[in-house]
Amino acid sequence: MSQVFSDGAVARAMDTEEINSNPTSRRHGADVLPHIHKVSSPPKQTLFQDFKHNFNETFFSDDPFGKFKDQKGSRKFVLGLQSVFPIFDWGRGYNLKSFKGDLISGLTIASLCIPQDIAYAKLAHLDPQYGLYTSFIAPLVYAFMGSSRDIAIGPVAVVSLLLGTLLSDEIKDTKSHEYLRLAFTATFFAGITQMALGLLRLGFLIDFLSHAAIVGFMGGAAITIALQQLKGLLGIKNFTTKTDIISVMRSVFSVAHHGAKKKKNLFWVAAISPMICVIVSTFCVYITRADKKGVAIVRHIKKGVNPASASEIYFSGNYLSAGIRIGLISGMVALTEAVAIGRTFAAMKDYSIDGNREMVALGTMNVIGSMTSCYVATGSFSRSAVNYMAGCKTAVSNIVMSFVLLLTLLVITPLFKYTPNAVLASIIIAAVLNLIDIKAAILLWKIDKFDFLACMGAFFGVIFKSVEIGLLIAVAISFAKILLQVTRPRTAVLGKLPGTAVYRNVLQYPKAAQIPGMLIVRVDSAIYFSNSNYIKDRILKWLTDEEILRTSSEYPSIQYLIVEMSPVTDIDTSGIHAFEDLLKSLKKRDVQLLVANPGPIVIEKFHASKLTGLIGEDKIFLTVGDAVSTFGGKGAGGKSADS
Repeated sequence: MSQVFSDGAVARAMDTEEINSNPTSRRHGADVLPHIHKVSSPPKQTLFQDFKHNFNETFFSDDPFGKFKDQKGSRKFVLGLQSVFPIFDWGRGYNLKSFKGDLISGLTIASLCIPQDIAYAKLAHLDPQYGLYTSFIAPLVYAFMGSSRDIAIGPVAVVSLLLGTLLSDEIKDTKSHEYLRLAFTATFFAGITQMALGLLRLGFLIDFLSHAAIVGFMGGAAITIALQQLKGLLGIKNFTTKTDIISVMRSVFSVAHHGAKKKKNLFWVAAISPMICVIVSTFCVYITRADKKGVAIVRHIKKGVNPASASEIYFSGNYLSAGIRIGLISGMVALTEAVAIGRTFAAMKDYSIDGNREMVALGTMNVIGSMTSCYVATGSFSRSAVNYMAGCKTAVSNIVMSFVLLLTLLVITPLFKYTPNAVLASIIIAAVLNLIDIKAAILLWKIDKFDFLACMGAFFGVIFKSVEIGLLIAVAISFAKILLQVTRPRTAVLGKLPGTAVYRNVLQYPKAAQIPGMLIVRVDSAIYFSNSNYIKDRILKWLTDEEILRTSSEYPSIQYLIVEMSPVTDIDTSGIHAFEDLLKSLKKRDVQLLVANPGPIVIEKFHASKLTGLIGEDKIFLTVGDAVSTFGGKGAGGKSADS
């Protein structure tokens, strides 16, 4: 018979020993049972050792300091420098062939980003040059500190819209100097947020915004952005400042009469088409002077490189709290987008990126940007896709793009004076339509209806209310799903597959036969205070339902309840108390509790709480098959497997 030793040392010493059942474990004269393994406790650890192990697993699972072990001081300095600035690592093997790919991709994404930057700055209610400033400084910083080879850095539509909406809620006059200062303040604290998450290794927090919520949020934001461009396309002057679809369409219908009179080898056509549109339209407006006939144009774009803006950041006063709040929200959204893009292209090229290093790089980039007249920057999916297809090899493509932006700021910006706003609006619409991922939404519906609900909640929240509400709904639904899964874990009744020694879910395998006089229930979650009572009640409900079914059939009444605990990774005091209550309820029903395959943490806590004594050490087994062999009918035994 299986036994559980309270003495950890004895249990460890006999961990691999196999023992035969003794005569008392035979049931009604059955033959000697097959070898049955004991359930043993893990090695004893001190409180400090346990805390250290859990801390390292949570925050340092990738062992970032492992490469520094047994290294000399000078080597540690070099490794530390390479950790902060990866360019000093991969740059040693950089060659002319790699530079050719990076040069082509850098020039290509520069031709795409210049018109986009001018347009995206308008989404944030900033002058056009601030978009260009951002694409000059931010990519330079990221190229030295980032670990992704493919991501293209700069302003993006969703973050620009989010930032513009949040800033204008605080300061209505978007042309005021206070508005600009608040934008720099929000950018600074967005960077601080991102850096803090990376340095404190809290990057897992961004995973609370699920993929489904992101799909819905991005789709809703894309439609909102596209609708807002109707102002530029139709030449509407008195346009609503609200972002919801009802307000926007009301503005369109009320004043519309005032309107103005992919194959991969061809990726470059789509990439350079925005720049071509800008050049052609600007030239046409210039030679026809259409701006004097009602065509809205960009007008003045300030020439020159980024001016310093560190003194413009609010570190006190009425707008400090608003800057922190807006920075926190926009920083998290920007971080989520950048990490998702980086992981996507890293998987496509089969290399890994360091999530925490990415956060530090993005945060540093935005902190420096806030001091050099930039606003929140992140990875752009459209530009990153072009960068990838153009054959980029390293982050040098971002450096090339940055130098092209520098030349643009020094020489070319006055030429954009006559660029029509309608063309910029069409560039934004063309860019954001790719954010609407209908295939992903359909896949969510097929795989997980709750994920689809999260997607639609975020989507409709953005288009019918505001970007902030949509984001709030996305986060709320993501948390709700987590809470639902934690508080209402799955349980399953197991049966034995014919001709095997395997026990599986009877709903998944209808031919799996239940054992006469026994009910086998598997718990598919750790048992905590949040779900312990539910699990206990659900097990008792299974027992009640099965007893009713078996009463009306030829099966004998249930005498043993086997709880299969392979998926139970942990249990707390509430879970222990729930087991004690379960034992009391089973005793009233004259049903005995058997436990199968408790994990190391679980069995250790069973011993510490004396629960093994209440259950009976002879009723705790390594497998379901062992429990069935010991207490079940003759020939019903065997080993269980994970199900």
